[in-house]
Amino acid sequence: MNRFTMINLAGKTALVTGGSGDIGRAICRRLAECGATVAFSYFSDHEGAEKTAAELSALSAAPQVLRVNLGEDKSRTAFIAQCQSTLPRIDLLVSNAASGVFRDSTALSARHFQWTMDVNARSLLELVSGFTKPSEKHPPLLLPGSVIVAMSSLGATRAIPQYAALGASKAALESIARHLALELGPTGIRVNVVSPGLVKTRALDHFPNKAHLLEVASSRTPLARLCTPDDVAAVVTFLCSQHAAMIHGQTIHVDGGYSIVG
Repeated sequence: MNRFTMINLAGKTALVTGGSGDIGRAICRRLAECGATVAFSYFSDHEGAEKTAAELSALSAAPQVLRVNLGEDKSRTAFIAQCQSTLPRIDLLVSNAASGVFRDSTALSARHFQWTMDVNARSLLELVSGFTKPSEKHPPLLLPGSVIVAMSSLGATRAIPQYAALGASKAALESIARHLALELGPTGIRVNVVSPGLVKTRALDHFPNKAHLLEVASSRTPLARLCTPDDVAAVVTFLCSQHAAMIHGQTIHVDGGYSIVG
């Protein structure tokens, strides 16, 4: 028996941004295993998108795969319109797409900073705004009972070398999510944030100090192992389920206890 069978998402439509990465793929897979119909977006990782699509197709019907540059206004607007015309609704929105520039604070250009903020923080605001408003031809996609889960990181609250822009964008994301929770709660839409610890994924290859980060995280995590994409996906799936009906406006850390260590 699948260990997620107690979570029933049958009849739900999920949209996961950044579905081509390791964490995004794990989230898509878990949601599908629990019965949800999953659509996902990606930008440049064609190979990863194909892998996610293949895994989802093996579980159920072929997923809808959407390509979007969440850092570009025109692409984001077109993406919202495409979702409005092709998705019946969005019961579960997982804002997982992320990008950014690894540089010291004083080495960041305005373009570096703006790009990182647009993809990691502003896109959540824009997508939720677009999906909660009717268009000329389509009703809102996010309705009472819908769930929004945004993905943050420990850099939102801690200083990490060369992580200034990313950390600022994740801090902004968490603040946006709290305000969305305040505003959307009365309409019956739940909003939460998941903040993973260091997860060993392909994304770590972009960190200039990857080896050091892995060493520190491994030695200082109370549960004595690194977080996996499946660990993260399990918590996201729980938050999307009926079992989390009264969890709202929260940031949930999934890091084996790393964040409680000074």
